Amino acid sequence: MRLVIAEKPSVAQSIAAVLGAKSRHDGYLEGGGYIVSWCFGHLAELADAAVYNADDAKWTLAALPIIPTSFRFIVRSEKQKQFDILRELMRREDVAEVVNACDAGREGELIFRTVYCLAGCSKPILRLWISSMEDDAIRSGFQQLKSGRDYDGLHQSALCRAKADWLVGINATRYFSLTYGRTLNIGRVMSPTLALLVQREAEISAFVAEPFYTVQLDCGFPAATDRMKDRKDADAIANACKGKAVTVKSVERKEKSEKAPALYDLTSLQRDANRVLGYTSQQTLDYLQALYEKKLCTYPRTDSRFLTDDMEGSVPGLVAAAAAVCGMEKPPTICAKQVCSSKKVTDHHAIVPTISAEKVDMASLPLGEREVLKLAARGLLRAVDEPHRYAETVITVDCAGQSFTAKGKTVLAPGWKRYEQEQAEAASALPVVTEQQTLSVSAASVKTGKTTPPKHFTEDTLLAAMENAGKEDMPDDAERKGIGTPPVARCARRSSPEGSAPTRLLKLARWRWGVVEDQMAARQHRWKAAALWQPPWRVAQRPKSHPRSPSRRKRNRAQSHNCCLVNRPGICPHYTHIHSHLMPLSLLFRSGVGVREADCHRASSLCWPRCPSC
Repeated sequence: MRLVIAEKPSVAQSIAAVLGAKSRHDGYLEGGGYIVSWCFGHLAELADAAVYNADDAKWTLAALPIIPTSFRFIVRSEKQKQFDILRELMRREDVAEVVNACDAGREGELIFRTVYCLAGCSKPILRLWISSMEDDAIRSGFQQLKSGRDYDGLHQSALCRAKADWLVGINATRYFSLTYGRTLNIGRVMSPTLALLVQREAEISAFVAEPFYTVQLDCGFPAATDRMKDRKDADAIANACKGKAVTVKSVERKEKSEKAPALYDLTSLQRDANRVLGYTSQQTLDYLQALYEKKLCTYPRTDSRFLTDDMEGSVPGLVAAAAAVCGMEKPPTICAKQVCSSKKVTDHHAIVPTISAEKVDMASLPLGEREVLKLAARGLLRAVDEPHRYAETVITVDCAGQSFTAKGKTVLAPGWKRYEQEQAEAASALPVVTEQQTLSVSAASVKTGKTTPPKHFTEDTLLAAMENAGKEDMPDDAERKGIGTPPVARCARRSSPEGSAPTRLLKLARWRWGVVEDQMAARQHRWKAAALWQPPWRVAQRPKSHPRSPSRRKRNRAQSHNCCLVNRPGICPHYTHIHSHLMPLSLLFRSGVGVREADCHRASSLCWPRCPSC
């Protein structure tokens, strides 16, 4: 008899249906030589600091740092019943092996191993590793079960990450909260990401728009000069060209092609879902998880954008299913080889619709799941299509001794862009002209424009910034994955001499803040970069008085605000917050991003309220 433990009841029911375990019991199903049970996500979690030492229930600086000699896991009361059921099932004499059928990833491994260890089980572990919940995939997975020992490194990786998050969260949160007199949640990923947001908002606030001018001619097609800073120069050129003729100096025509984008991994799909559909990254993940459990798409938590080589033969069938989902025609030529590369697949291949999606009634799916499934299907159709080919023409003309340029674009073959949900505005085609041809000028005008500041982050662009954090300053051969969850396989199979992933991330965040200091100190526009980042051990003592809440504003207004940025002119000394994360400006802008008091309320996109005392 084998005991199969899944991560969720819905997944357990799908597995039980394939294995023939039809007899229902309290907390499990049985039949066909299998017992199928489940967890409810994480049944156990790391214990709070007070469990190790009762004195640590009270937050004090003297108790820091809190570093347990050995970490403990506890089961919450609402999940105790299911844990007891699993423990009893593991202890049954007729159970010879335990199959880990939790999600095929780092967190799934941690969920199973924690329950297995807390139950005191020592029976052999087998691992079910599948990327699809289709019946055929489940059957194939059980025919190719692997030894649990092959995934010991994956478990250690997940355990290391959980412990590091605990250490950073507990110690940093308590330190900064006690230092600044209010609760400040510090996280391994949250805090560096917040630094990216602050840096971008600072750049936008510091930006000063500069006007520029171009002279545009109408000579049968629009031609324009380069940008000029002086309006007088632009007016002089425009006046000189009126009523004159232009001479074609050169005509360059180049045929170019754009390769189809790769298949979706989780991050790229979340970015497109935010840009095209307006969904948050969490909504997209929830919809993908629901589709995965309904056997309509493959495993969502993947960082790979290719399929394995052995899937090349199944690509035409997947493309047919994707075309049915979108209600569109298949590509004339299916280039299966360009989406298959086992060398570029870690633990799971890219996200694609399953064969079962071809028969689903799309109208029966919730709107969010339906749109995300269509987006993933379009991604597959694009990826297997031929390149997009176009001809780009650049015409240079001369008028009154000044060069003007016109650019045009002609689509030769739409290729993969036929499946683009958002059609980009194409450049107009230019007429056929020859060198030294003379054309008359019907109009000459001066166009005025202004430089634009960096754009506020959206979830799409923020995910891209997190993924590429530090890219420009790292060697090309360095292993890099930005801010956030690193690839499962790499964490599981080797360690870094630089320490754990959280340690490397904090080093990266500290480095980025140093770069911000250099960048912002060089700006001489509307504000001063006076507040330089300092390591925590050099942060000034907690101020004696700060505005804490609206009910205390009147009291605090009469008191002096002796914050850690006192005597630094031009820096707002008061508090503000980003959504639910309360942060003092003295902490937010310690990254080298100072801000004038008059400007500290302008970041409306992040919902910053007015400072209580400004």
